[in-house]
Amino acid sequence: MTVSEVQTESAPSSRRTHERKAVYLDYAATTPVDPRVAQKMSACLLVEGNFGNPASRSHVFGWEAEEAVERARTQVAAVIQADPREIVFTSGATESDNLALKGVADGADRRHIITSSVEHKAILDTCEYLAGKGFRITYLDPHPDGVVRPEQVAEALTADTLIVSIMHANNETGVINDVATIGSICREAGVLMHTDAAQSFGKLPLDVRTMPIDLISISGHKIYGPKGIGALYVRREPPVHLTPLIHGGGHERGMRSGTLATHQIVGLGEAAAIMMREREREHARLLGLRQRLWSHLKQIPGAVLNGSEDERLPGLINVGFEGVDGETLLMALDDVAVSSGSACTSASVEPSYVLRALGVDDALAHASLRFTVGRFTTEDEVDYAGRRVSEVVTRLRSVG
Repeated sequence: MTVSEVQTESAPSSRRTHERKAVYLDYAATTPVDPRVAQKMSACLLVEGNFGNPASRSHVFGWEAEEAVERARTQVAAVIQADPREIVFTSGATESDNLALKGVADGADRRHIITSSVEHKAILDTCEYLAGKGFRITYLDPHPDGVVRPEQVAEALTADTLIVSIMHANNETGVINDVATIGSICREAGVLMHTDAAQSFGKLPLDVRTMPIDLISISGHKIYGPKGIGALYVRREPPVHLTPLIHGGGHERGMRSGTLATHQIVGLGEAAAIMMREREREHARLLGLRQRLWSHLKQIPGAVLNGSEDERLPGLINVGFEGVDGETLLMALDDVAVSSGSACTSASVEPSYVLRALGVDDALAHASLRFTVGRFTTEDEVDYAGRRVSEVVTRLRSVG
């Protein structure tokens, strides 16, 4: 018996049920690695490649690895017009969020933090942790369109406010916040401003030369780079003091110790460079695909768009379908990969806390799905998904 025959015979039956190729419309959860990125990464893994430790400064293997890391740092910085020295590599946006808030809070005299009720769990759970350490947290609810208005932030500021953390684009609705104006309000008040840009980095303009934002969280796997890598932008002027979460070796200018994963960092850098180079063309293409998908979905009776129709990421829409159960709908769409909300909370049977904060009732929140198109989505896939959703919703209503 051959090895392949043994593997086939021993494969779990559950895996055989997933052999059919599905249309992938869940790019907000994660993206496939771009082949151009994978090629750059592979050159950092093998003995004949750039496998050295970037901290090994006594030989050419370390020098070459360090050069590759610094090239990637420059590529990431260029997307937001930052100084490369302001980029700190992390394991992803979750760690970046934790480092931003906990790092600023440690030893701070001020004890008030402002955020929104629709932030990613990486922010909300971190704020809950800090509340247990004696910090007072103000959670701002967005307007029904999903936007947190700058005036809400201004009204919530106090003399004790340490930092404001408002995400650039929401991961469930795609709705965009005016972080530039919020940053200006914070700067004028002498308050730090952080934004989680995991969903917007490389997709929407961010310019730290003109936007007074002090800290920005970045994710690799949302921009066709690898999982397990991200970055935190930390402004140098005026300087932001951060206490590190991880100690041991003083890497990343003392802000994040640990041997740098050259291949992942190179992947993030290449992914960032591609996003910057192709942003305008890709923005227009994704917007066209999103509008094409919505033109299908809005013909379904009882279809409701959650959040602002205009102020949102080009490739993401969140739609509720009245009169159906969301989990049943999700399972019935076995050949269209979408989600019922954030990938980090998709196992929960509770209605989306993001949609609840927008004032969406529980029934519609339960019946809402997030659709995201991406770099490898085709018009045919969008058309197929639109037809399939219509068929499934109609069938579920008829048997309900």
